[in-house]
Amino acid sequence: MDQQQVAIVIGIIAAVVIVAVIGFFLSRRHRTQQLRQRFGPEYDRVVRKEGEVRRAEGVLEIRAKRHEKFALRPISEETRVDFAERWRIVQSQFVDDPKNAVSQADNLVTELMQTRGYPMANFEQRADDISVDHPVVVQNYRAAHDIALRHSRGQANTEDLRKAMVHYRSLFEELLGDAYPQRKEARA
Repeated sequence: MDQQQVAIVIGIIAAVVIVAVIGFFLSRRHRTQQLRQRFGPEYDRVVRKEGEVRRAEGVLEIRAKRHEKFALRPISEETRVDFAERWRIVQSQFVDDPKNAVSQADNLVTELMQTRGYPMANFEQRADDISVDHPVVVQNYRAAHDIALRHSRGQANTEDLRKAMVHYRSLFEELLGDAYPQRKEARA
């Protein structure tokens, strides 16, 4: 093999390596864009928590794969109306007993998640599971839970509890879906 042939072979090998490297980086960038789009603000939270993008993206991909195994189901209109009425009652109790109302709101959200088919693990796992379908309101769920924990330690006031109710309501309405009765009335 003469020098010209060696140069051609080296050039071909170099071109293949360059194309492979470019393909790798484009693939990673595409993966990042997809995960950012799917998880929204939850993507940034996980990156901060994990400390590095690649590790965070691995965590989010594991969540998405776990989520695919869930047997999530819609709820009937009758069940939806029942949950909406129960939520209305919980909200109305806030004025007289905010502490109990927040506790009941948490229980009702958890029950709705279970009814929809989300597995009932510890709080962090539930929040991670919800984040796949509801990446924006999961922040509210985390905030409400944090307030409830602070309340259990005597570190939350009535205004904090009000915020917790607002946070729980946003997740509750999202889990109920577009057929939520108050949403229908607002559109009419």
